[in-house]
Amino acid sequence: MLRVVVLGAAAGGGVPQWNCGCAGCRAARANLGDLQRTQASVAFSADGAHWFLINASPDLRQQLNATPQLHPKPGALRHTPIAGVILTNSEVDAVAGLLSMREGSPFTIYAHEKVLAILRANSIFNVLNEKNVRRQPIGINEAFEPTLPDGSPAGIEVKAFAVPGKSAWYLEGKVHPGGSEGDGDTLGLKITHKATSKTFYFLAACAEVTDELRQEISGSSLVFFDGTVWRDDEMILAGLGQKTGKSMGHVAMSGDDGAIARLSGLDIDRKLFLHINNSNPALLPDTPERKAAEHAGWQIPADGTEIVL
Repeated sequence: MLRVVVLGAAAGGGVPQWNCGCAGCRAARANLGDLQRTQASVAFSADGAHWFLINASPDLRQQLNATPQLHPKPGALRHTPIAGVILTNSEVDAVAGLLSMREGSPFTIYAHEKVLAILRANSIFNVLNEKNVRRQPIGINEAFEPTLPDGSPAGIEVKAFAVPGKSAWYLEGKVHPGGSEGDGDTLGLKITHKATSKTFYFLAACAEVTDELRQEISGSSLVFFDGTVWRDDEMILAGLGQKTGKSMGHVAMSGDDGAIARLSGLDIDRKLFLHINNSNPALLPDTPERKAAEHAGWQIPADGTEIVL
């Protein structure tokens, strides 16, 4: 079986965001157990004992404490079931949680060379001693099998592929440590359980649903897809910012070119939005936007949701 746990479903800042008084954040503060979300990440495992994270959000410590599957085994003085972290981009909400894993337990960071270059350029990530925390480059459209701490294969195949997006916002106007040419800043992942051939896809950021992407994910068992905003100009209309979703590297849920319309009819067993911004009305139950998403077959997951394939 392939097990997947949603550690966090929100976009950067989480819900509620510490300095935000929008409708979504106000509702989350009033309904603490139902609407709160931490920043987007999932964990997956082929055996239930060894787990891999996709992205390491700033909320990682909170997420690990809230997830029994990722606790140290009983009786162990020092132990973690986490064997590796796969990074799909270098945004703060994808890499900052690595700093919460600095206590010496061995694991492997898997990332494109452009993302690894950013980690190397920021000396704070040197707290992850490379004697314990190996950094392994991954190529685009080059499948690999991550390994367990003893070096044995994990029984899972991972393929990273480029999706429309952009480099981290903190690099805007600056020289990219990994160079400005080529893909690698924004990746989708295809995760396949080798024993059963069950597959899921993870795309936390995607600026456009291309025909190639539709073909890639068609027929899969499970898709986690970028649900940052409901409409492209959402942040502007809400008075929360001056950028559109697409300019930030995120396609809207709604509209003729949005995720719901463009990903319809693809025979996907289960579709979940994640990386949902606090401004997105689909986050709230009983809104027209939530009802429209659910009518189209999409789910808005809570943190802690576990799926078994």
